[in-house]
Amino acid sequence: MVERIVVTGGAGMLGSTLIDRLLGDGRQVHCVDLRAPRTEHENLTHTVSDVRDAVAMKRVTADADVVVHCAAALPSYPADMIRSVIVGGTEAVLTAAEANAVPRVVHISSTAVYGLPKVVPTPEEYPREPVDTYSAAKAEAEEVAERFRGREMCVPVLRPKTFLGPGRMGLFAMLFEWAEEGRNFPVLGRGDVRIQMFDVDDLVDAVVTAMDAPAERADDTFNLGATSFGTIREDFQAVLDAAGHGKRVRSMPAKPALAALSLLQRSGLSPVYGRLLHKLLDDSFVSTDKARDVLGFRPKYSNQDAILRTFAWWREQHRTAPPASRSRGKGQGVTSVEPWRQGALSLAKVLF
Repeated sequence: MVERIVVTGGAGMLGSTLIDRLLGDGRQVHCVDLRAPRTEHENLTHTVSDVRDAVAMKRVTADADVVVHCAAALPSYPADMIRSVIVGGTEAVLTAAEANAVPRVVHISSTAVYGLPKVVPTPEEYPREPVDTYSAAKAEAEEVAERFRGREMCVPVLRPKTFLGPGRMGLFAMLFEWAEEGRNFPVLGRGDVRIQMFDVDDLVDAVVTAMDAPAERADDTFNLGATSFGTIREDFQAVLDAAGHGKRVRSMPAKPALAALSLLQRSGLSPVYGRLLHKLLDDSFVSTDKARDVLGFRPKYSNQDAILRTFAWWREQHRTAPPASRSRGKGQGVTSVEPWRQGALSLAKVLF
C-alpha cells in the first residue's frame, strides 16, 4: 500500500474528497493548494502554494510514494491563466516528481480533450480534438504527462466525465436553486440527449485503484463515467421530483436558445460557456470498458444517484447556512465548490 501521498488541488471538491478517503485508509497525506485544506488530521500536512512554483513542488514531492495531480483551472478562468495553470502546473509537478524519483503520478485529466466527439461511446483511442482554451490546455497537459511515461515513472491518466457529489456547486447550483424555489427548469430542445456524469466517490475509488494497481496495468489512459445514465430530461426531472413542488422540465427551441445563450456568454452575462452549450445538443458519453477490463474498476453510482446525492447535500447546506454565506464567492466561477452567479439567466426565472 502507498504510504505517503501528495495531492495537488487538495482543497478543491475532488481533492478534499480524496484526502478524506486516504486519511480514512490510514495513509499519510500532504495537501498542496492555494487554500488550506478544510480537514484537520494528525496524518495530514499541507503547503499553501501555486502548483506552477517549481521550487515548492520539488520540496513537497520529496519522499512521496505517489502524487495525485488534481489541481487545474476552470473553463471560466481567463484564457492565459487556464493554459498557465493546467499546462504549466502539470509540467512543474511532473518535473519535480521525476527529480525526486517519485515512482507514480496520477494525472487527473478530462473527457474535454475529445472536444465535441462524433463517436459515442467515445473510446480512449479517439483523437484529442479540443474546441476551446480549456479543452486545449487539458489536451496539452496530457501530452506533457505522456512525455514522462517510460522514464522510470508510472503515469496513469484519468479522464472523468463531469463529476458531482456532496460538495459540488458550480453550475449545478442553478438547477438546485430553481428546483428548491418551485420552478420549472429549461432544457435545450427535447432534452432527450444522453449526458454521462460521474459521482465523485466513484472517481476517488478510481484514483485509489490507479494508485495501487500494478504499474504495467496502471501506466495508461482511462475514461471514467457512470455506466448507468439516461437523458438530461430524466436526470433534471429527478431533481425537480425530489424538490416536491410538482414542477417539470420544459423544452426550449434549441437554435434560438443557443443563439441567445451564446450572445450572453460572449457578453459576460452568463456563466454557461460555449463548449457546454454545444455539448447539451448531442449525446455525450464515453466507453469505460478499458477501466473495467484493465483496472477492474466499476462505478457504483448512476447519473441519477450522483445528482440526487448532490442535491440532498446542497439542500441541507442551503437550509442551515446563514443567508450571507450562500452568496459568498458567487459570480467568479473560482471553484466548483462555490455557486456561480447566474447573471442574466436569473431573469429567466419569471418565465418558469
